[in-house]
Amino acid sequence: MAFPVFLLLCFFLSIVSVFIVIRASRLRRLRLPPGNLGLPFVGETLQLISAYKTENPEPFIDERVRRFGPLFTTHVFGEPTVFSADPEVNRFILQNEGKLFDCSYPGSISNLLGKHSLLLMKGSLHKRMHSLTMSFGNSSIIKNHLLVDIDRLIRFNLDSWSDRILLMEEAKTITFNLTVKQLMSYDPCEWTERLRKQYVLVIEGFFTLPSRLFSPTYSRAITARTKVAEALNLVVRRRRKEAATISEGGGETKNDMLAALLADEEGFSDEQIVDFLVALLVAGYETTSTIMTLAVKFLTETPLALAQLKEEHEGIRAKKSNNKEALEWSDYKSMPFTQCVINETLRVANIIGGIFRRAITDVPVKGYTIPKGWQVFASFRAVHLDLHHYKDARSFNPWRWQNQPVSTISGNVFMPFGGGPRLCPGYEIARVILSVFLHRMVTRFSWVPAEEDKLVFFPTTRTQKRYPIKVQHRNCE
Repeated sequence: MAFPVFLLLCFFLSIVSVFIVIRASRLRRLRLPPGNLGLPFVGETLQLISAYKTENPEPFIDERVRRFGPLFTTHVFGEPTVFSADPEVNRFILQNEGKLFDCSYPGSISNLLGKHSLLLMKGSLHKRMHSLTMSFGNSSIIKNHLLVDIDRLIRFNLDSWSDRILLMEEAKTITFNLTVKQLMSYDPCEWTERLRKQYVLVIEGFFTLPSRLFSPTYSRAITARTKVAEALNLVVRRRRKEAATISEGGGETKNDMLAALLADEEGFSDEQIVDFLVALLVAGYETTSTIMTLAVKFLTETPLALAQLKEEHEGIRAKKSNNKEALEWSDYKSMPFTQCVINETLRVANIIGGIFRRAITDVPVKGYTIPKGWQVFASFRAVHLDLHHYKDARSFNPWRWQNQPVSTISGNVFMPFGGGPRLCPGYEIARVILSVFLHRMVTRFSWVPAEEDKLVFFPTTRTQKRYPIKVQHRNCE
């Protein structure tokens, strides 16, 4: 009895060996980019994570680019991966979304966002949703509808500031409230605060093992995600009933994203709308708030830049009857140095350090081949901090954008919002929020760091202590 089992085992091992030999032969014929796959199973994941948990993760990229060039092979997060620090290759990857490459994200993120989230949608449905989102966040909508709420809700949050605050937490509250308002027309209240607390738990599960059995953090995140979905489902169902009443001639239509989703001619299911809202709330909560925090941190560490920014905004404030008078679109358009600060914060901080994609077929790139099924990582961070593209690239220098505005820079070397069919649909709103926030902060407060804090980049870009500062009103109401 034992002998047949032994024969079966030998046969199985032979088949596996043949498969490995054939696969290795195929990979040699394809001419992979040079690199190192590291240890079995874990590859170079530990080196990557340990680098990104420091203030200076660049050596992971720098050493490999120096040895292998800007396109190299590695093995991270359980998969062989072609890593690109080449701006032309990055743009090629983004522009060929759905043709040569598909989006690819860890299972924990996919499960928590939902299969109908904008991040995971593909094909015509993604194009439709992305187009709708872009149209609802263009400059005309912001100018005529959203700016007044952005300014009002930022002032509402700043009214509660005194003495010592954790700036990153305050910024996250601001961006969450703004996103809820834009999506569903809710002002800050107990319901929005309960929803935000559940979101914090959801986000904590993004970079964990996607197993409720082995990861308590992931288990809490799934539970929180269920509660968030239930709360949003109630809102969607109620708004569907309101929309039906309005179509019969009663009630007033709300001018928000949910109204646009419910009015779509082709129609979206409740599940699709809820997943969509979940993903947009996550995006608004996490990314913009981090940029707001780091802009203040970099300005605090660069007194000349902070002084010039204050001068620009004091000029705008001087035209108002008081410091609480609403900002207008013309005010936003008269903030040139503010835009330099925002560009430089986006470039240095790299909130979105890059994107993962998966090759749909064998893809020839610059004399190499990315094999079908392999993961690719287009690194924006590597390009933004490359000395070949930016002088003294790793220093915060907003004046570089006065001499070289965005319009004159190749799209290949400045991509803080991604590109191609998955260009971040909220990029214009993010700029307006940052501009209004900086205006209100520098005209109302002076501040100093409450304690030393530093940047870390894993699992997301953030400050280690949520950037505690001591604030003082400037008495210029």
